[in-house]
Amino acid sequence: MAHATDTHLDDNNQIGDEATGFGKKALGVGVAALVLALVLGGGPMGQQFTASYLVAFMYGLAIGLGSLWFVTIQHLTNAKWSVVVRRVAEIIAANMPVLAGLFLLVLLPMVTGHSELYEWTDKAKVQASPGLSHKSAYLNIPFFLIRSVVYFGFWSLLARFFLKASTDQDSSGSKEVNGKLQAVSAPSMLVFALTLTFCAIDLLMSLDPDFFSTIFGVYYFAGCVSSAYSFLALSLMWLQGKGRLVHSVNREHYHDLGKMMFAFVVFWSYIAFSQFMLIWYGDLPEETHWFHDRFTGEWATVSWTLLACHFALPFFGLLSRHVKRNRKTLAFWAFYLLVIEYVDLYWLIMPSTSRAVVPVSIVDLLCWIGVVGVFVGSAASRAKGLNLVPTKDPRLADSLAFQNI
Repeated sequence: MAHATDTHLDDNNQIGDEATGFGKKALGVGVAALVLALVLGGGPMGQQFTASYLVAFMYGLAIGLGSLWFVTIQHLTNAKWSVVVRRVAEIIAANMPVLAGLFLLVLLPMVTGHSELYEWTDKAKVQASPGLSHKSAYLNIPFFLIRSVVYFGFWSLLARFFLKASTDQDSSGSKEVNGKLQAVSAPSMLVFALTLTFCAIDLLMSLDPDFFSTIFGVYYFAGCVSSAYSFLALSLMWLQGKGRLVHSVNREHYHDLGKMMFAFVVFWSYIAFSQFMLIWYGDLPEETHWFHDRFTGEWATVSWTLLACHFALPFFGLLSRHVKRNRKTLAFWAFYLLVIEYVDLYWLIMPSTSRAVVPVSIVDLLCWIGVVGVFVGSAASRAKGLNLVPTKDPRLADSLAFQNI
C-alpha cells in the first residue's frame, strides 16, 4: 500500500553519452566474444559452439521475456508502485528484435540439416525412428520456422508497442493511454503465455524428442521472471550509480523487487518439484530417462547443487525484510540468481550432448559474454535520450510516494 510522503522526481531523468559509450563497449566485447567462440567452438555448425550458444541464447531470452512479462502484468493490474521502474523494464524488453537477430545462430544449423542438438531436423533419423516419425507433423523445419516468426514477431511488436505508447505519453500527457495499454495487456498476456510455452517446447524440450512434460513451459517461465527482476534491480542500481533516479527509486521499490525475486524462487522450486514428482509417480520410461540422465555421473552433482543453490540458499537468503531493503545485499542475491539461472539452463540443455560428464568449456563463457554483451549494449544504446521514468503517467505521484507497510 502507499500514502504520500515524497513526490520528488529526479531532474536527471535521462542518460546520454554515458549510455552510448557503455553501449558501444558492451556491444564490442559481445561481438568479439562471439567471434572467438565461433573460432574455438568449431564454427556455427560445430557441436561445442551450438550447445554453448543455445544455453547463452536461452539465458538472454529469459531476461527479455521476463521483462516483457513484467511490463505486461504492470499494465494489466494497473499497478502504481512500479511506475518509476517500469520504463527501464520497457527498454530492456524492447531488445526483442536484437534477440531475434541472435536467434539466427541457433536457427542456421537446424535449417541446413547440420544440427547436432535436434535429432528431429535429421530426415534420416526421423525415418528410422517411429517416435520421431510420429511427432514429425509438429517437429519439422517449415512449421518450426513459422512458429519462430510468430514468437519473435509477437514479442517484438508487443515490446515496441508498450515502449512507444509509454514514451509518447511523456509528450502528450494523455490519461487515455493507460486505459489503452491495460486493454491491450489482457489478450496479450494470453498470447504471451502460449508463445513462451511453445518456444520452451521447441528450443528446450525437443532436444530430447522422446521426453515430454506438461509444465515444462511454466518451468522456463519461472526462471525468466526471476532473472528479469534480478536484472532490473541491478540495472536500476547501475543507473543510480551514474547519478540517475537517485530520489525516484528508493528502498521501497527495491523491497518490492526483492519480494518478487523471493516469490519466484519459491515458484520455481514448486514447479521443479511438481515436474519431478509427477514424472517419478507416473514412472513412464519415455519421461523418467530424462531425469535419469541428470542424476547419474557428474550430472548428479549439478542436480543436487541446483536443489541447494536454486532453492534453499536464496530462500533463506531473501527471507528477511532487511535483506530486501538493503541495496548491497539485494544486489548480491540478484547477481546470484542470474548466475544460478545460467546453471539451470546448462543443466537443461547440456546433458543432451554429454550424458556422462559435464562438458565445461571456455566456449561456454565466451558465448555467455557474447550474448549478454550484445543484449546489454543494445539496451544501453536504446536508453539514450529516453526518459528513464514515465514523466506524464497519472500514477507517477503514487509510485514516488510508495511505502511498504
